[in-house]
Amino acid sequence: MSRTDGSTYAPDPVPAPVVGPGEFTIAAVGLDHGHIYGQVGGLIGAGAELAWVYDPDARKTAAFAARHPGVRIARSEAEVLDDPAVHLVAGAAVTSERCALGIRVMEAGKDYFTDKAPLTTLEQLAAAKDAVARTGRKYAVYYSERLHVETAVFASQLIAQGAIGRVLQVIGTGPHRLGRGRPDWFFEKERYGGILCDIGSHQIEQILHYTGASDGEVVRSQVANYHHPEHPELDDFGDAMLVMDNGATGYFRCDWFTPDGLQTWGDGRSIILGTEGFIEQRKYMQLGEPQSTGGHLYLANGEQETAFHLTGEVGYPYFGELVLDCLNRTENAMTQQHAFKAAELSVKAQLHAVDLTGRG
Repeated sequence: MSRTDGSTYAPDPVPAPVVGPGEFTIAAVGLDHGHIYGQVGGLIGAGAELAWVYDPDARKTAAFAARHPGVRIARSEAEVLDDPAVHLVAGAAVTSERCALGIRVMEAGKDYFTDKAPLTTLEQLAAAKDAVARTGRKYAVYYSERLHVETAVFASQLIAQGAIGRVLQVIGTGPHRLGRGRPDWFFEKERYGGILCDIGSHQIEQILHYTGASDGEVVRSQVANYHHPEHPELDDFGDAMLVMDNGATGYFRCDWFTPDGLQTWGDGRSIILGTEGFIEQRKYMQLGEPQSTGGHLYLANGEQETAFHLTGEVGYPYFGELVLDCLNRTENAMTQQHAFKAAELSVKAQLHAVDLTGRG
């Protein structure tokens, strides 16, 4: 995992197999975003066996195969989808193409696990919902800033235990480093979806999850291109405020302004306020501690004020739960309604955003 480039975020697997050899077979199709390595690595840690990889770009499949010796490089997408042994297909295609890929996967009788954002328009959302209802397959989403971060997992456990009482508000920051070498599609709004749809989807999913809400309203959202005139369709800043259906609120900010001097690709943080206390997460680093490992969580409530360092302590239970959900047709990892609601609110935040820099 690169500490300087969020697009390659892929924590080392924490082995916690829930199935035996050959019981759950996966494939990777669509390697346009580096998150595919985190998706596949998490599933392998849960006991899945990787059988196939396909992408039209032979360089991408060669690099993927170098990381996963023994995987078969398919000659076409159809070769993967026609294999009856494959239970689930993981994909990280261009954002605007993820829904169409998912529909093809589900129509082939397989579950689908896509990188966030899972889609870019409300029309795609309607098509995805229809395909799920029609096929009975899963359209799972890799919201990695909660699912693949140990502080985020531990925060969920603390909230479930009542450590901070009822959650009233979630504040999240999701800064990223723009870096160099981004593909052309990354700067085309129709293809990447806009900043609130894209990396904002992480934050909205966390607000939904930690507040325990099933729906919400985007009260205000904003985007801007403050500093990248050479890429006029790029949003380099975005924020939004939400009011949830249970009365809780959420605010988040995401941006592409991580400075080069920072030790990692983004100082991701969140503050979760409850009636009986609060939780702060410093997910990836500690300022002033070069090459810090991150994984810091702070809890204050009526009984204690505690700092936790969680790297290697909690693991990532989502992946094992997803494997078992696919086999047992349950919804313990994440409900389909939740995955789609986070996507819906992200698209709506983007659609209704005020452009602070006056673009049309």
